[in-house]
Amino acid sequence: MPNSNNKEGHKHFMIYKPYGYLSQFINNGQKQNSKKLLGELFDFPNGTMAIGRLDEKSEGLLLLTTDGKTSNHICSGAIEKEYYAQVDGSITNEAISKLRDGVEIGFDGKKYITNPCKAIKLKDTPNFPERSKKIRDERHGPTSWVSITLKEGKFRQVRKMTSAVGFPTLRLVRVRIGNILLNNMQVGEVIEVKRVIQ
Repeated sequence: MPNSNNKEGHKHFMIYKPYGYLSQFINNGQKQNSKKLLGELFDFPNGTMAIGRLDEKSEGLLLLTTDGKTSNHICSGAIEKEYYAQVDGSITNEAISKLRDGVEIGFDGKKYITNPCKAIKLKDTPNFPERSKKIRDERHGPTSWVSITLKEGKFRQVRKMTSAVGFPTLRLVRVRIGNILLNNMQVGEVIEVKRVIQ
């Protein structure tokens, strides 16, 4: 069946980005082999680019495409991105309210107020694969999980937001971009998809 998203032979992928990988294909002048790059996970076609980024210590759903228009659309601020953050401490209702309303973070050397967003404390611990680098254990105090859904995406925004309300992020996993879900993907898994978000 023909696909409107693939008229020019573009390729699209969803991957579960592992902890410790950069959301890029080129080392940008860093020492050879000093950083893990996406190209180590799969034989991607030339011209493949990450749509947005997850920082090196973050995990989860990342979309890749060879189509610049698709990338620009998803990065335009119109598409929801949902993150599950494991935070240090038992997050309070007051902190959740502050996250929803918008908090002040630093961005590009300036102060920035985040847009109102969706934030809820998760009742149950998500069933993610164990991270390659161990999270600190419960002997150092309780942790809790929160779902944060944004349309904007400033650098390290979720981490800065939870720190701003007094609950630093210990682990961050992106679970959804628009209607595309991480679901039960395994760490490092790559799935070629016919289309990404319209």
